[in-house]
Amino acid sequence: MNSSRLLAAVALSAAGFAAIAGAAASGPSAKPKGKPAVGYRLQTLGHADPGGLSADVYGHRGHAYLSSFRTSSCGGEGVRIYNLGNPRTPRLVGTFADRNSDPAVAGADSQKTIVQRVQTPRFTGDLAVTGFQRCGRSGFQGFGLYDVSNPAQPKKLALVPTEPRGVHEVWLQRKGERAYVYVAIPSSELLSSPDYDVESGTAKTPGRPDFRIYEVTDPSRPVEVGAWGAWASIGISPRDGRGISKVNLVHSVITNAAATRAYLSYWDLGTVILDISEPTTPRYLGRTSFRGSEQGDAHSVALGNAGKLLIQTHESPRASHPVLYDISNERSPRRISEFRLPGTAPESGSSFLNGVHDAKVVGNRAIFSWYRHGVIVADISKPAKPRLLARFVPPNSPQPQVWGVDVEGDSILASDMDSGLWVLRLARRSA
Repeated sequence: MNSSRLLAAVALSAAGFAAIAGAAASGPSAKPKGKPAVGYRLQTLGHADPGGLSADVYGHRGHAYLSSFRTSSCGGEGVRIYNLGNPRTPRLVGTFADRNSDPAVAGADSQKTIVQRVQTPRFTGDLAVTGFQRCGRSGFQGFGLYDVSNPAQPKKLALVPTEPRGVHEVWLQRKGERAYVYVAIPSSELLSSPDYDVESGTAKTPGRPDFRIYEVTDPSRPVEVGAWGAWASIGISPRDGRGISKVNLVHSVITNAAATRAYLSYWDLGTVILDISEPTTPRYLGRTSFRGSEQGDAHSVALGNAGKLLIQTHESPRASHPVLYDISNERSPRRISEFRLPGTAPESGSSFLNGVHDAKVVGNRAIFSWYRHGVIVADISKPAKPRLLARFVPPNSPQPQVWGVDVEGDSILASDMDSGLWVLRLARRSA
């Protein structure tokens, strides 16, 4: 990751959203040299730069939740909430998880935030969860829960510390009258081993799992209920990796809407699929795999086609691209295709900016935050032949670093580390 400012928000009109969803996937093939297919463009509607360093973005009920990346002064900018009622002028209405409103989280950044409408016997409203990673020796590490039912007045409900590290990425999902938080604590299984050797970076005994589940039915009293690690569960060591990093760790997690499946981005191990129907006992089903000299570095996933399509991205120090899988058979995911930007030459050097960070799927459209290549929209109506539709690179940025994308109602939300919040519309080109 990088030391720049990352957040952009993209809003679409109803017509633009229909174009994104791709109810009808018609139109010419992509042209060479990286040009999008004739018929679509990403139109800039608005822009808001919050300053500092920005991270991921999440959309919920007409608002963009912009997380923050650590600064030279060690983080603490928190999560900024923008009202998108007028997408041409995103309006800052609230902030939470920041050092000014809560000194308890000073010295930590909050790179990932998820917001869901939750209704349980103990809470009804809009619930936000954000992960904290310390950037100093004494900073807070773990995750926080906030009531954002009134975005202008967020309320802290709980802070949950984690060991041996903080929460890198996090997910929140309601399940019936219960709600759960799912966290990724990278390398926990190695670093918390009772016989971990600091000098060699090795261990013989699995420690606490990287992936953990908390019940937050009462969000003021979170309770850890389940966990899973590849070393203890299927015997694959954290050091049995591939490529440059040669490490297996949980970087990210999402679940399906029913909260019966978890998809762990397990770096060099690929995407691990778990049955979490019973949260106290996650059960291994299968995983994606890599070929030949591929680096690994599975960073995040997005689901499409009613959960039968999985798109895996890679935050690799060398050039990488998304891979599409058919997961109809969860025990044996089948690689369908790779999506490569046409006309782009292989990147030189070693930098995470060469990778693809995140993806979101809406209907027959996939939206990628592709770091230096900006925001990419692809037609995936034919998963075996994904096709470039449109792209946006933040203007006047010497080094674009597009971190996140999301879709909220008729809006796309995207984030650029350097230039802040952008509002875009996917529109058809004039004849």
